[in-house]
Amino acid sequence: MQERETLVAGEITLPQLRRLSTGPGHPVQLDPRCRGAIRASAELVRRAASGEAPVYGVNTGFGKLATQRIAHDDLALLQLKLLRSHAVGVGEPLSGRVVRLILLLKAASLARGYSGVREEVVDGLLALYNRGVVPVIPCQGSVGASGDLAPLAHLCLPLIGEGEAFHDGQRMPGDQALERAGLRPLRLGAKEGLALINGTQVSTALAIDALLGLERLFESAVITGALTLDAARGSDGPFDPRIHAVRGQPGQVDCAAAYRALMEGSAIRRSHLEGDDRVQDPYCLRCQPQVMGACLDQMRHATQVLMREANAVTDNPLVFAEGGAMVSGGNFHAEPVALAADALAVAIAEIGAISERRVAMLVDTVVSRLPPFLTPEPGLNSGFMIVHVTAAALASENKSLAHPASVDSLPTSANQEDHVSMATFAARRLQPMLKNTAHIVAIELLAAAQGIEFLRPLASSPALEGVMRLVRSISPAMMSDRSLARDIEAMHHLVAGGDIGHATEQHIAELQALRLA
Repeated sequence: MQERETLVAGEITLPQLRRLSTGPGHPVQLDPRCRGAIRASAELVRRAASGEAPVYGVNTGFGKLATQRIAHDDLALLQLKLLRSHAVGVGEPLSGRVVRLILLLKAASLARGYSGVREEVVDGLLALYNRGVVPVIPCQGSVGASGDLAPLAHLCLPLIGEGEAFHDGQRMPGDQALERAGLRPLRLGAKEGLALINGTQVSTALAIDALLGLERLFESAVITGALTLDAARGSDGPFDPRIHAVRGQPGQVDCAAAYRALMEGSAIRRSHLEGDDRVQDPYCLRCQPQVMGACLDQMRHATQVLMREANAVTDNPLVFAEGGAMVSGGNFHAEPVALAADALAVAIAEIGAISERRVAMLVDTVVSRLPPFLTPEPGLNSGFMIVHVTAAALASENKSLAHPASVDSLPTSANQEDHVSMATFAARRLQPMLKNTAHIVAIELLAAAQGIEFLRPLASSPALEGVMRLVRSISPAMMSDRSLARDIEAMHHLVAGGDIGHATEQHIAELQALRLA
């Protein structure tokens, strides 16, 4: 029997989510120390539901309808109707990987003991995760304030035997998925429906999922940039540690160290230490530490924000059992997630933009001093001419997608909810941007490898020759025109999956330092 991983509310880490996002192969259990706080907050809600005083979300309506009192006999029905009425999302279902993250984040948030739900609710969410029940969540319909209401309602309908879910890869009604997984529907108590749909877990999970993908892409882009530097016989002088130390930007310092380690031992570099009349390389080569380092700093900042949010309590009202109080606030407003996602979008676009510039440099014989368009018979062959056009198209598309989502706001709920974050879209649009940039880097990888072929028999560094072997195991050098569509797609999977980093012949500690928490 596989050992269960313990989920400690308020102490989730990025490495833990990196492991758990892969699926129910990693079963999860709640740390028993969380249960006392859950029980205490649930008891306070029970007492409030039995009393006469109006308490938002317990015995009142929601949003603009908060002034409407609900009869005691209707409190359970109120929570049921809340889930049903709010499950109005549209669009394609979110990926199973993201939905599993949402289940974990929602369970962990409720387990902090400030939401007033019973233990059965937290256990029910974790049971869905552990039994492979993946609720169908349409990807559109949240504005990232008052919580991710519509998508979280879809998440929780299968919990009560409604909605839809995937189980063993099949889409089916929620009650059928529960039955197949050996689970029973949950009957909601006072405030529990509101606690389930109020929160930032969808936008946070989308952003964290993108962050994990960006971590792999970033490493691949650094390695590919180093290979391009060698293919273009660029200077390693701009990577001198003294240059970066006097500026002091930590991401820049770490990236420069990684480029130096990747270039260590290159015979190509040694061959042109003397007699090269070029004074300075183009910015796309020379300024790689400055550009990629700035992106790394943004990624690190976003990691801090998103992990705080992953461990946060973001529903409303909050239950403070120690003081016997229930307090309404606005932790459901996902502005921190929106701004972090927008920062990641700009970083993703910049990684693709500088990669596209390196492809343009490689095909320009005046700058690269390689054959025009990286083909030995230009004219008869077009070589990498149109491959670069594809990279340019993707880079341009990313520029539009990088427009900040957080600067937009539309009032909802009859102007009660008059400023919203748009965090869910801010995070959701990161995946197509990652795909675009991974394709750009894949194109650069093919172009850089082609450039190295024209410098043979000289070898690149041991680390980069390991990358060359991986590329050539999938895509042979193109000395006569052929379609590179399949080659690009194959390289895309290597870039996005992190296989490029595994291909470096030796363990490079400097690359490990680029990984996030």
